[in-house]
Amino acid sequence: MKRIATRLIALLASVPLLVAWWPFGKLDWPTILTKVRTEFPQVRQMSTAELAALAPTSVVLIDTRTAEEFAVSHLRGALRADTVEAVQALLISTKPGERVVLYCSVGYRSAKLADALRQAGQSNVWNLEGSIFAWTNEGRVVVRGGVEVREVHPYNNRWGTLLEKKYWPAGGWRAV
Repeated sequence: MKRIATRLIALLASVPLLVAWWPFGKLDWPTILTKVRTEFPQVRQMSTAELAALAPTSVVLIDTRTAEEFAVSHLRGALRADTVEAVQALLISTKPGERVVLYCSVGYRSAKLADALRQAGQSNVWNLEGSIFAWTNEGRVVVRGGVEVREVHPYNNRWGTLLEKKYWPAGGWRAV
């Protein structure tokens, strides 16, 4: 009995480590941002404030989310592509040195694609830190069909906890 109790105590003592380990643990902005920076240290990060301060024509915005997520809303002027090949095809007509900013829901998928693009030789790629969730939570504009909307696809119920509920589509994310 003592041996079982000792094992149970050891297991319970390890829980904070498990809770802190993402993706199965704590889901909050500091954890997510640290995870993205740690896993993709070579990817340059651009803050939402930095992007908002740039002239819209000075960057190429690439939304790396699914077509379903993009259809709910996206950043004004964004193009959708979720593979290295699709992004490279979009960039054929860009000016040399033009910044390419990728985003997704929170910045993980876009950082992963930005890293793959960097490894494929694309030198001017940035990841939008916090991505569309942070952008929208700050009250910045998203569009659908060129019209401003207040809805963002929350990806799923778990990841959607990082998006303020007032920005969820009416009826929840499955309804769109």
